[in-house]
Amino acid sequence: MKIDLTDTTSARINTGLIDARRAIGTPAVGMVLTLVIVTDEGSAYDALKAAHEASREHPSRILAVIKRPGRSPRERAGARLDAEVVVGDEAGTGETVVLRMHGELANHAESVVLPLLLPDAPVVCWWPDQAPEKAGTDPLGRLAQRRITDASSAEDPVGSLVVRADGYTPGDTDLAWTRLTPWRSMLAAALDQKHSTITAAAVEGEAYNASTELLALWLADRLGVEVERKVSDGPGITAVRLVTGDGDICLDRSDGRLAELSVPGQPDRHVALKRRETAELIAEELRRLDPDDIYRATVQYGVKHLVSTARSGKGTDDGGPTAAARATPPAAKKAASGGKAATSK
Repeated sequence: MKIDLTDTTSARINTGLIDARRAIGTPAVGMVLTLVIVTDEGSAYDALKAAHEASREHPSRILAVIKRPGRSPRERAGARLDAEVVVGDEAGTGETVVLRMHGELANHAESVVLPLLLPDAPVVCWWPDQAPEKAGTDPLGRLAQRRITDASSAEDPVGSLVVRADGYTPGDTDLAWTRLTPWRSMLAAALDQKHSTITAAAVEGEAYNASTELLALWLADRLGVEVERKVSDGPGITAVRLVTGDGDICLDRSDGRLAELSVPGQPDRHVALKRRETAELIAEELRRLDPDDIYRATVQYGVKHLVSTARSGKGTDDGGPTAAARATPPAAKKAASGGKAATSK
């Protein structure tokens, strides 16, 4: 069921939600959190689609905030709130409110969102596109226990990692980090099978790819070794190589779907490592609402070592990848054993 409200208020929207639930015969509220999506009109459809799919695992009240401040003084003066209330199959397993804020009201979105939050339930704020430099101090971000950004959608994905590190607040996370969960899990499992001292590592992936840079930083931080960054044609991350005294441990994924894992002394095997949709990433992040300390340590560790990686890294003349940059750990660190590369998810 869908209800359109023009020039409305938060109180009328709450009344519309109650009326919509009664109309479809589900007056009880069984939602576990409020998901606030801050986006623009062009990206709203894809963001809402992903949120609705994720809500099948995490029934949520979804509030999509679309700001339209206007360009002229007259447009900015005409503050108005329009809303769409959606309950039922079109809203996944929860309910959705699309908030279009016009004029000066767009600068005070938190005053509209606050009365619409589920009582005594966690709040998660997600910026699918351009996020504030400090999500934790943003007026909407302050309402949330968990704040999700996506460095991959920024104009400068690698440079935005520095922004994320400088503005980090406990509860922040990024979908560029979430995309690494299968890679980190697979590498940790491989190192648990082969207890060898790691002496060096290399990460291969597309230029301007924030996830590739984060994976290199994670390995450098957790293993205490030099990590070489190589640029490939992608898609995304294509290979990770860990150098040990017994031989190289290699996880190679050239097609974005199936990877080959090579461990010294064991037969090569294929493992599923497909690139995941946004809905899967959001669903994963909603499973835990506590601060991700491993993400914090990774994004704050030596980010400046890799800022120029994607900007300057290009293929060699013969089309092969070249070392674009190196993440070097502090001299005091020693090469760690494989068991140190534990994942956080």
